[in-house]
Amino acid sequence: MTDPSERQSRVASFFEFEKHGTDAKTEVVAGVTTFLTMSYIIVVNPAILSAAISIDGYSDGQVFQMLAIATILAAAVGSAVMALYANRPFGLAPGMGLNAYFAFTVVITLGIPWQTALAAVFVEGIIFIAMSSVGARRYIIEFFPEPVKFAVGAGIGLFLLLLGLIEINVAVADEATLVSLGNVASDPVALLALAGLAFTIVLYAKGVTGSIITGIVATAAAGWGLTLAGVVGGGVLTPDGLPPINYDITPLLGAFVGGFQNIEPVSFAIVVLTFFFVDFFDTAGTLIGVSQFGDFLDEDGNLPEMEKPLMADAIATTFGAVVGTTTVTTYVESSTGVEEGGRTGLTALVVALLFLASLVVVPVVAAIPTYASYLGLVLVGLIMLQGVTDIEWANSDWLIPGGLTIVMMPLTASIANGIAAGIISYPLVKTAQGEHGSVHAAQWVLAVSFVLYFYVTAGGVMGG
Repeated sequence: MTDPSERQSRVASFFEFEKHGTDAKTEVVAGVTTFLTMSYIIVVNPAILSAAISIDGYSDGQVFQMLAIATILAAAVGSAVMALYANRPFGLAPGMGLNAYFAFTVVITLGIPWQTALAAVFVEGIIFIAMSSVGARRYIIEFFPEPVKFAVGAGIGLFLLLLGLIEINVAVADEATLVSLGNVASDPVALLALAGLAFTIVLYAKGVTGSIITGIVATAAAGWGLTLAGVVGGGVLTPDGLPPINYDITPLLGAFVGGFQNIEPVSFAIVVLTFFFVDFFDTAGTLIGVSQFGDFLDEDGNLPEMEKPLMADAIATTFGAVVGTTTVTTYVESSTGVEEGGRTGLTALVVALLFLASLVVVPVVAAIPTYASYLGLVLVGLIMLQGVTDIEWANSDWLIPGGLTIVMMPLTASIANGIAAGIISYPLVKTAQGEHGSVHAAQWVLAVSFVLYFYVTAGGVMGG
């Protein structure tokens, strides 16, 4: 029988704890933190996809459960590959935004069968595997202008901050100003969320390890306590109901194969292209931003051995299409685990194992209100703003691309749009300064590609 200390030594050696200055306890806490901030996807992804996916002979509730299981499996496999192959502390799951595009634009608006849409996701995954295997994705990403690379972290921070404030009902939609302060004083969700956020901030400021996860769990527990005590009605601070577990996903499994029948080549190619663009640059932005936050980038702003986490993303996307869910991508919420000290693949492995465990305890995971999970995003969004100090604001060729990268992410709710704005502006500014010779040809190609990206996604080509 293997001695426990020997097993611990093997784990430490495999994940290179000494090289990254970490230990097993820190990695486990980081993994749990990342999982909790990502766990909303178990409910949110099926809620979005079930609007577009219906299966004869199965109720809406049964389809919801199939999609939840598919979501969990895709997240677990993707995070496990990230852990064991790439040794990076990044969690993966079906991407937000891409799932909405799949459901509401591709299937509902364009009328493309959901099986065919899954086939497009599968093709995208295969393309990414091929590109990642020869280092093509890493090569393209390394040609991102430096101002864009170093602005991504702060841009993601603002994006997370806005998402978090919206989810806890502090920021709300407004016809005149687009966004304004909600009715915080009379909203139980906003009041409890702000109390939980204050508690979490105090823990963080005092340097308490696991402050984010403690704040999330404490806020969720308070919500349930107030509900059970009759202070508020059911469904106000807690989920309306906890769905039963259904493990049968056979109607989804391999459904993409039938999607290749009777496809219309042009529309299919455009769908694949859009999935490709958004996933490619969302993943690139997330990897660079979270890596910058975790001090993983080298002096040129590149992530060493980036092809490995990119391959994990590609494999997860392909697997996700097979089991019946949308594009799997690296999650911005991984920054919560990095903030807790996660530096190796053990963090991602814990995420993968917790996703698998959630197959059994889905009601418990679903019992954590979304507003409680999003507390972590508010705090991490604030912390990630420190990335602005890496930008040389006195220089126009940093100010404009870097500034556009940062502000476009929250204002358009898209990491990819922020990167696109920065990349398009960089060669224009450098040329205006008479320094066109310092712009690599690949950076012009990227700029033109992003103009095409905007034409496809914002020009009405995809039906709005």
